Amino acid sequence: MRVLIGCERSGVVREAFRKRGHDAWSCDLVPAEDKSRYHIQGDLRTVLPMSNMWDMMIAFPDCTYLCNSGALRLYTGGKKINGPDSKRWEQMYKAAYFFKEILNTPIPKVCVENPIMHGYAREIIGARPTQTIQPYNFGADASKRTGLWLRGLPEWVNTAYVEPRMVDGKPRWANQTDGGWNKLAPSPTRGIERARTYQGIAEAMAEQWG
Repeated sequence: MRVLIGCERSGVVREAFRKRGHDAWSCDLVPAEDKSRYHIQGDLRTVLPMSNMWDMMIAFPDCTYLCNSGALRLYTGGKKINGPDSKRWEQMYKAAYFFKEILNTPIPKVCVENPIMHGYAREIIGARPTQTIQPYNFGADASKRTGLWLRGLPEWVNTAYVEPRMVDGKPRWANQTDGGWNKLAPSPTRGIERARTYQGIAEAMAEQWG
């Protein structure tokens, strides 16, 4: 099977499919971290017109302007920041329409992944996620609720549950502080590290969909 992994620089998902014998390629604006020859550097939209080449696409578009946790930055004092033409609103519109475009690409099997999304983006995209998952159900000591928009693919089955610590009666996994915040401090690479696919999730994709 020919598999396109969109917006992936780490190669984690690409390699999970390749080790199972699939012809998998990643595509991103920047070079692959693992310097693989099976990586296309460029805009994913330049590859999508070749949709007849691919049996499946799994894409991880940037969530910076789409995720629910960032919705508050679109407003201040209950009002839109500088109106709908502000830079952040403009970036949100661009990100949402990019998401919609790749979700509707005519590849037979499609998965587009993103953290829980705010309503403004969902309204543009016109669809809610088919399924939400947690990495702690796939062998990772981490909590990060994530949506999967699926077409032509079955929903996942959980593979390996990781028990949390209990703090004041609330569950906490290794990527959380006791206050419930993500542990990664602000840095130039924070977004890249937070977006990296957990190995157990990559393996589940390749095993259950491959």
